[in-house]
Amino acid sequence: MINDLESIDWASLGHAYGPADEVPGWLRGMVSPDPDVREEAFGNFYGAVLHQGSVYPSTVASVPFLFAMADDPATPDRGEVVALLLSIGQEVIDAEEVYAVICGPDGEDSTIYPDTANLMREHADAFVAYACDPDPEVRRAAIEGLGLFLDDAERAVALLRDRLVEESGVAERGLVVRTMANLALRLPAAAAAARRWLDALSDSSTTDPDTRLAALVHRTRCAPDSINDQTVPTAIGLLRQVTPVPRPEKDEDQGNRDSSRPCACEAEPEPDPNVPGHIAAAFADLERHGRLHAPTTPLLTAFHKALDARLDDRTALLTEQLRSPDPGTRYDAIDMARRLIASWRGEHTDLVRLLADCLLPRDSYTAAAAAEALGSLAELAEPAREALAAYVTAQRTEHRPDAWASPHRVLRRAHQQAVVALAGLGDERALPSLLTALDTDMDAWRAVNAAGHLPRAAAELTPRLVHRLADVDHSREWPDVGPTALASALAKLGDPAAVPALTDAVQAAVQHKQWSTAVPVLKALASFGTRAASALDTVRALTEADGVDIRTAAVGAVWELERCPERVVPLLEHLLESHRNFDAIDLAGRIGPPAAPVLPRLRQMLGEQVEQNARNERNGSAVLNDSWTLVHVASALWDIGGTSEADIVVPALLNAWEDNDSTACDVVACFDRMGPAARPALPRIEAATAQPQRGGEPWGWGVTRDLKFQRTCRAILTRLRELPEPALAGEE
Repeated sequence: MINDLESIDWASLGHAYGPADEVPGWLRGMVSPDPDVREEAFGNFYGAVLHQGSVYPSTVASVPFLFAMADDPATPDRGEVVALLLSIGQEVIDAEEVYAVICGPDGEDSTIYPDTANLMREHADAFVAYACDPDPEVRRAAIEGLGLFLDDAERAVALLRDRLVEESGVAERGLVVRTMANLALRLPAAAAAARRWLDALSDSSTTDPDTRLAALVHRTRCAPDSINDQTVPTAIGLLRQVTPVPRPEKDEDQGNRDSSRPCACEAEPEPDPNVPGHIAAAFADLERHGRLHAPTTPLLTAFHKALDARLDDRTALLTEQLRSPDPGTRYDAIDMARRLIASWRGEHTDLVRLLADCLLPRDSYTAAAAAEALGSLAELAEPAREALAAYVTAQRTEHRPDAWASPHRVLRRAHQQAVVALAGLGDERALPSLLTALDTDMDAWRAVNAAGHLPRAAAELTPRLVHRLADVDHSREWPDVGPTALASALAKLGDPAAVPALTDAVQAAVQHKQWSTAVPVLKALASFGTRAASALDTVRALTEADGVDIRTAAVGAVWELERCPERVVPLLEHLLESHRNFDAIDLAGRIGPPAAPVLPRLRQMLGEQVEQNARNERNGSAVLNDSWTLVHVASALWDIGGTSEADIVVPALLNAWEDNDSTACDVVACFDRMGPAARPALPRIEAATAQPQRGGEPWGWGVTRDLKFQRTCRAILTRLRELPEPALAGEE
């Protein structure tokens, strides 16, 4: 057992943990014979010294101690110690170039990342030894270190070849193959030998199918040019060989079923009743989405990433996964399919129908995941409409009419997700369950968010939502069903019977100084336009409130409720004097030509931003460009000044789009209003509609916005292409 801790830099360790004299006993917990003490000590280490993967001086100071622990055969949990060292090494090697120099805790420049990376490389031989250790847990944790810390490419390749021969476990062999691919990607000198080895391994008929599948997948990672029309069919054949066929199981709550349960996760505990339902659900979703239900899932995830834009291949692979006899494989494929559909444009009808096939009546756990995925796909889930309706109806018929409030938590979640997805398609067959939710208060927050999709059912939904809004305690910051969600749903339903309740909610929020509530409720009230004129006195009084956000929302509401520019424009001028207030700028655009008095201010703001962006680019700081200011101001200029502003509006919008792709939806919305004046944007719009990914890189903007973006782009292109040549020429 390790007892000599005197060589450790405890002062440095104390920087992270507290007084230095408290640290030795704390670290000794990592080698304690008591497993509970060790578990707590390791958790504290990850939480403080390696917090969110960051490396500190205390992290570096602990490295020699960790190696000493890992070297001692008497150390308990040696595999976890080696895994901890690997985590530190991965972090610093991944970040050593990006964070070559950082600001240290004393304010001086620090090279802690490259220094620690070099320290880990100096201990490469330790990982060579760990990878051959008799303890399989130590070996499993150490294998990746062979590809990460050895700079001798020839030696690393040879060690990994030998390691595959020695290992018999599927997990360990797969790890060796993955490490070889990582080595090829990290060290160009190892690439050729590693690829040849992966080729031979994937093609070998004498190698077990698990290893062959791993070799094929990781060959595509490090040699994407090797992908051909046989790659995915070969992978599917191997996947069929390694996929287990489950035996029929008996479900204690739902009767006999065959291959229905991907794991023992259906017995989920009920949430703490003292935690708001939407918060408890969010944490449960995070935990659930982190689970793996099939051992092939990490490999197939890597395969999809390597296949990237080869959508036909990926669809074929997902089809196999979603039809797999193994419930875990099917379950994990649900989110993979959702991500592909949500990220890539194309024809996804068949995948959507396969997701609908996962709405298994005797497997609520899988059905919930499928319904949730379909609900996230908005109108792209249309091919699953009837399957969703059938599932919801069957649940209400076979179990109980109030299946939304079923005492079986997983069945309840599956039903609710299916109802939400069905409501998202505007299907009123979701209504009975939503009414159950609002009447019983069981997960009503989820029903409120779905209710706004059913405006034809406003007569039944509005009174219930109004009643809930009236009961909100505005002194609480986080009510379970918040006034913002209720106001949003009422605005979408559009029933003016909600106006008195929204007016009262604004007054209550202001009384309790809940400004983050008052602003969205004011906006909901404004959505009713002149039908909410009865609220004018309440709203007008808030145009003199202290906060600029509440004043802006109030001025916007006054405009929508009264449509009297001579009263609103003077207030708007004050809001634009000293703030880059996007809501006020947008309001000016909605008012249109009657807001002409603010044109000089808007032109000034646009000129200042263009000049600032130019300075940023000259100084190499283009990332600081404020593209959103350009979009909002330019759009308002067009909506107020029209064609006389086109010469400055079009370049500003195109520059904003070029700098920040996330502005594209707002930019094309303005181009749509501009008609022939948008002709200079034609090439950019054509390029945007031709791109295969939704919303470009890196983040995208979701299915709903992308579908709207595509429709708007197509409308603009049709309009501009149909213009007669003289009209186009006249615009030049």
